[in-house]
Amino acid sequence: MHRVTIYIKPDCQACQTACRAIELSLPKSVPVVIEKIDINGNAELLEKYAKAIPVVMVDGIERFRGEVDPEKLVTLFYNDPGSRLAGIE
Repeated sequence: MHRVTIYIKPDCQACQTACRAIELSLPKSVPVVIEKIDINGNAELLEKYAKAIPVVMVDGIERFRGEVDPEKLVTLFYNDPGSRLAGIE
C-alpha cells in the first residue's frame, strides 16, 4: 500500500488544485492512501512548510512543493517505464 501525504492549509487554492490533481491522476489499480494534513494545527509544520504548500510526500519522500506535476506523480508508481505498477504482483 502506498501513502501520499499532502501538507495543506484549508483556505489555500493551490492546495485544493493539487489535491484534485492527485486524486484524478493516481492509477486506480494501485492501492494508495491519501492523507491531508492541515499545517495550521502544528507549529513545527507551519514553520517548515508555510511558504511551500502544498507539499506532497509519496511513501515518506518529499516529491512536490507548490505545484504537482500529474505526469511525474504517475511515474512514481511504476517500477520501470512500461512495466507493471509498483506494489502489484
